[in-house]
Amino acid sequence: MMTTYGVTGASGQLGKFVLNELLEKVAASDIVAFGRDTSKLADYAAKGVTVRAIDYDKPEELPAALAGVDRLLLISGSALGERPRQHANVINAAKEAGVDYIAYTSILEAETTPIKLGREHQATEETLAASGIDYDLCRMGWYNENYIGSLAPQVEHGVITGAQGQGRISSASRADLAAGLAVVLVKGEGGTTYDLAGDTSWTMEDFAAEVSKQAGKPIKYVDMPEAEYAKSLEQVGLPGYIAAVVANSAAATAKGALENDSRTLSGLTGRATTPISQTIASALKN
Repeated sequence: MMTTYGVTGASGQLGKFVLNELLEKVAASDIVAFGRDTSKLADYAAKGVTVRAIDYDKPEELPAALAGVDRLLLISGSALGERPRQHANVINAAKEAGVDYIAYTSILEAETTPIKLGREHQATEETLAASGIDYDLCRMGWYNENYIGSLAPQVEHGVITGAQGQGRISSASRADLAAGLAVVLVKGEGGTTYDLAGDTSWTMEDFAAEVSKQAGKPIKYVDMPEAEYAKSLEQVGLPGYIAAVVANSAAATAKGALENDSRTLSGLTGRATTPISQTIASALKN
């Protein structure tokens, strides 16, 4: 019997990596890619993937959109503050549409994380638990790519700022995490919590030392209190609420929020995760 695999948020960076991995495992005709802007998924439609428009804020349209999907990867939305409600819309519609199984992209230690965003993931986990649908939780660490967005000005000024203290970060690349998600979507049986993080961990001082080595100039890490770091991010143009989220996540790192040595991710994919040094090298070349 044919199984149909659905991926929400498929037009985003993570979603496209997941689709690429899925296409290595199942037939294109067995995949449904969901996105708000289906034009961003034209390349996948050309490969035989079914593409459907979906909007987490239109619950009345969701059951029809999800019809025929057996196994769904719910990639968390990007609308901070709205996600518990939006995700509940999708989960309720999935139940109505007869979806058998959901894998959800959560956050490491969702019940106890000091990262404030964790509360939104925790709420979604609770909705899943109450839904009656079989589900697995894919609790993810941070992407390597989260740390390279400001690399050019950091190299130019010789300073990397943050509020992570000596906290260790078990990051992995987006492609690594997508590979793990694809495995869970195809093989997950429900009832499992997967901690998906990098094989090795590092501190921001390690990060600055690696950037320094590769850039060939001294670059230091300057640690700041959370509020001061948030203010500095606003000064370089981040909206206040985003600056607060970034600073909170950084300060929570100092409390161990992003360290995980389970190696579950590389166990699922059968390949080592991408070291941060490799992501730095790629960023410095571009």
